[in-house]
Amino acid sequence: MTELSFERRGSGPPLLLVHGLGSHRQVWNPILDAVAEHHEVIALDLPGFGDSPPWPPSEGTLPGSVARLADQIEAFLDRLNIDTPSVAGNSLGGGIALELGRRGHARAVTAFAPIGFWTRAERRWCQTAVTAARATATRLDGSLPRIMASPVGRSALCSLFYAHPGRLDPAECVGSARALAAAPGFAEARDAFTHLRPWSFAAMGSLTRIPVTIAWGTRDAILPYRQSRRARTILPTARHVTLPSAGHLPFSDAPTTCVTLLTP
Repeated sequence: MTELSFERRGSGPPLLLVHGLGSHRQVWNPILDAVAEHHEVIALDLPGFGDSPPWPPSEGTLPGSVARLADQIEAFLDRLNIDTPSVAGNSLGGGIALELGRRGHARAVTAFAPIGFWTRAERRWCQTAVTAARATATRLDGSLPRIMASPVGRSALCSLFYAHPGRLDPAECVGSARALAAAPGFAEARDAFTHLRPWSFAAMGSLTRIPVTIAWGTRDAILPYRQSRRARTILPTARHVTLPSAGHLPFSDAPTTCVTLLTP
């Protein structure tokens, strides 16, 4: 079983934070301190991302799939003796958060632009766009500190994920780009998107019986905002929140709102 890297801080009801494809736990940094004032926060690196080693070989289930990653997280929570925490996730992490809630292993779920509400063409766009961003980060590795130090450079390299890249910390931009480029789990998780069955109301399980929030930025370029309309139709029991002028990673674009959605 893979030992996952994680950061734990704060006190209160446990809240697990799950990042997206090619990302790492530091993506939550813009809101982490504020959320930790209300929760015991556990921000993890998924297997094969950030500082976590790749997942072990498995049979049957795709290793980078939402189902397999949810299995890994359940085992991780068992080792920490944490039972049914609140779970928040972004993109791939949002899909994992919904899956944990569907299984009855989350007290509440907050999903920021979760995967699985897409059309086939939108899924292909997501895979292509993030793969291209990874290739760019790999090619420009040695120049990343200089590029990210400039507002123009941050805009050029980060606007796919953020609506307001000028607000970003240059050093964190470099770290995020290098995490995307170096993640050994990237290809398997990306390719598993192809086999992900889109969400349907019939498959929602426990999600219809627990508090669920789905939040979407209107300027999301990876999973465009129109997907939120499908989420509203498929899961009408959830609270659906629009994040005006926020991108795919809304935590620096709309930090106050994101904190509010995660705290009592």
